[in-house]
Amino acid sequence: MRRVLLTGIALLMAGGAALADPIEGRWKTKSGNTAEIVPCGGQYCITLKTGEHAGKQIGKFKPESNGQYTGTVTDPANDKTYSGKGSLSGNSFKMGGCVLGGLICRNETWSRM
Repeated sequence: MRRVLLTGIALLMAGGAALADPIEGRWKTKSGNTAEIVPCGGQYCITLKTGEHAGKQIGKFKPESNGQYTGTVTDPANDKTYSGKGSLSGNSFKMGGCVLGGLICRNETWSRM
């Protein structure tokens, strides 16, 4: 009975890992720094792990559908926050922020580490 219980627990733990959203993990940014994306309150928080602004949270995204995300992006240099979008394709995450209702946007593509 104990072996069955331990096997069941192991399967539940493995299943939980399989349910992780593909956006989660560490990413190499355009500038060569490392950013980490983790779940936080029903969305995904992006925090810089290396570089001049290490430790700063630079975004929050929520999943929409089929690898698409919406939320906010914060420029770590001036702490201004913009509306943001992201899309996941394989090991690439294209994200960007816009002002003036999407008239002016800046995008970056990150790669999974």
